[in-house]
Amino acid sequence: MTNLRNGVLPVDKPAGWTSFDVLAKLRGALGIRRLGHTGTLDPMVTGVLVVLIGPATAAADRQPDHDKTYEGTLRLGLATDTGDLTGTVLRTAPVTAGERELLAVLPRFTGPQQQLPPMYSAVKVNGQPLYKLARRGQTVERTPRTVTIHAIDYLGSPAPGDYTLRVRCSKGTYIRTLFEDIGAALGLPAAMAALRRTQAGPFTLAQCHTLPDILAAAQDGTLAEKGWVLGVDAAFTALPALTVDETARTHLLNGCPTSRYPAADGRYRAYAPDGAFLGLAGVENGVLRVEKLFCERT
Repeated sequence: MTNLRNGVLPVDKPAGWTSFDVLAKLRGALGIRRLGHTGTLDPMVTGVLVVLIGPATAAADRQPDHDKTYEGTLRLGLATDTGDLTGTVLRTAPVTAGERELLAVLPRFTGPQQQLPPMYSAVKVNGQPLYKLARRGQTVERTPRTVTIHAIDYLGSPAPGDYTLRVRCSKGTYIRTLFEDIGAALGLPAAMAALRRTQAGPFTLAQCHTLPDILAAAQDGTLAEKGWVLGVDAAFTALPALTVDETARTHLLNGCPTSRYPAADGRYRAYAPDGAFLGLAGVENGVLRVEKLFCERT
């Protein structure tokens, strides 16, 4: 039976909701306070929001795969104070570049990039989120940070001046900023007209369920049987699995090392002999040690 108090719930976040809004609604529906996620989404952005329940919240900083994939619409000829269509228009200009020019500049934006966090973001400076300062009309100095754009695919033009791109990138990448930078390379103002996250780490849209469907299932008591809440180990599929014997299981649960362990050095998803997920473990120089337990000690 699915454990509704310790697991991973991939949600297809609706537009107009903050990530905090989603967690607040789920807290009431699931009757559990301890919820988290693996990466926030702006209100206008839809798609994969990975919600962590109970002890699974500790998985957020331990995932080996934090890459994200987005599909977004770049709009040329328009700049706003937020970098997207929710903001105040700062500048407009005739669109003097098209598909050919766009395709020519896109390769410049793959690989490591220096990004300046936008003022309308949750990044904190001196303990204050930038968006709170921006709402007061303040602009502060920000430090550029390195992100990696693994790939940008051109998906077509849904309307004149609009171009749809698929971006696969590292954690912490701002697609709004990327789109503004692409516009600058074309000599044009640019903004993000739409954005949908299609993958977050190992989780895809195919694993997500809409918030109304989740809330309805929670209300009628069928959420557990539907299997929508995944085991915590789903967050660690990039790591190899390791099934331990009963002695090593006891050692892991008690925080004791197991010497002369017959496995290659590295990080593992550790499972008990009966297949139950125990948590993360590491082997170094033939010694097996627990990294983090995600099960109840029995």
